[in-house]
Amino acid sequence: MKTLNLASVFTFLTICSFGQKLPLPADKKATKETVMLYQSLYVLKNKGIMYGHQDDLMYGYNWWYEKDRSDTKNAVGDYPAVAGFELGHIELGNDRSLDSVSFDQIREQIKAHYKRGGVITMSWHLNNPLTMQIKDNLPGPHGTAWDVSSKEVVSSILPGGKNHELFNSWLERLATFFLGLKDDKGTPIPFIFRPFHEHSGSFFWWGTTICTDQEYSALWRYTVGFLRDKKNLHNILYAYNTDRVTSLEQYLKGYPGDDIIDMLSLDMYDRGESFGGELDNALGFITSEAVSRNKLTALSETGERRGMKDWWSAVLLPVVSKYPVGYVLTWRDTFNSKYSVSGNPAQSFPEDFKNFFNSPRTLFLKDVQKENIYKIK
Repeated sequence: MKTLNLASVFTFLTICSFGQKLPLPADKKATKETVMLYQSLYVLKNKGIMYGHQDDLMYGYNWWYEKDRSDTKNAVGDYPAVAGFELGHIELGNDRSLDSVSFDQIREQIKAHYKRGGVITMSWHLNNPLTMQIKDNLPGPHGTAWDVSSKEVVSSILPGGKNHELFNSWLERLATFFLGLKDDKGTPIPFIFRPFHEHSGSFFWWGTTICTDQEYSALWRYTVGFLRDKKNLHNILYAYNTDRVTSLEQYLKGYPGDDIIDMLSLDMYDRGESFGGELDNALGFITSEAVSRNKLTALSETGERRGMKDWWSAVLLPVVSKYPVGYVLTWRDTFNSKYSVSGNPAQSFPEDFKNFFNSPRTLFLKDVQKENIYKIK
C-alpha cells in the first residue's frame, strides 16, 4: 500500500501559486492547462517518480488496440501515469506510423489518457529528408531516421537549404495533427514533445557527429518557432534529450536555449553492470542543472538488462529515487515479439515490476488522477 500523500503535494502547489511563484513554461503564451501541467510536474518531481510506458495504450506483446487495454494495467492493475506515443511517418501524410499504428487511434488514446488525468509524451522518428528522395533499393535504414549516410541532412532543411520547403510541408502535417488534439470541450490538450532525441549518439541523422552543434540548435529553434509562433500551438512542453552522456558539457552540446526548452531529459538503457553507476552520474548533473534552470526532468527512455529478475527494484529504483526525476519511461512491448521484459511474451512484466509499482517513490495513474493537474486550483 502506497503512503505518498498527494493531497499535501497539491496543497503545497496551491500555496505556491499564491505565494512564492512556481516557474513557467518557456512559451510565454502557454495555455493555462499547459502552465498548470508544467507547475504540477515541477512539484511532483520532488515527491515521486511517475512511471511511463511507450505505446502502452496501443498494443502489447499479444494484443492489438483493444479498448481500455494496457500491459501495465494487466500487470499491476493501474495504467502508467505517462503514456508515450510515436509520430514517425506522419510527415509523409501516412495514415499509420512507422510502427503501423493508426494516427486516428493515437489521437483517440491521447484524448482518453488526458481525460483520465494522465500525462502524454510524443516522440518523432522522422524520415531522412535528403536520402529518402534517392530512388534506389539500398539495404538497411536507407531514407529512415536511422540513415546517417550524409552529414548534409540538417543543413539541407534549414532556411536556404534545398529541402527547406519539404521540411516545412512535414511541419505542416505535424502541426495539423497537433491542432486536432482537443478535449470534448475543444480545449487543446497539453503534452510533452521530444523530437530530435538522443542527440549525443550518432544513430539518427540529427546525431552529434552527423550535424554540427550549431545546426542542431538551429533545427530545434526553427521547429519550435514554426509550431509555436507560426501555427500558434501553445499547448506543447518541449523536451531536450540525449543518449548516455558522461559530463554536463557533453550533455549541453547543441542545446537550443532555455527560451524554447521545458525539460532536460536523458535516454539510457541497461547494457551491462556499469549501467547503475553511469545512470547515477548522468542523473546527478542533469537534475542539478535542471533545478538551476527551473526545468523539468525525465529518464525518457530506459530498459532492463535481459535475464535480470530484480532489475526494477535492485537497479533502476535505487538510482532514480536519489534525484528529482519527473518520470521514467520504458519502451514499447513489441507486438508478436519473441522477447518481453519478463522473458515470457505472454507476461509483459516480471514479478519484480510489482515491487517497483508498490514503492512509495513511484507514481502510476491512480496516484495522480484524483488531482486535475491541468487546471488552476
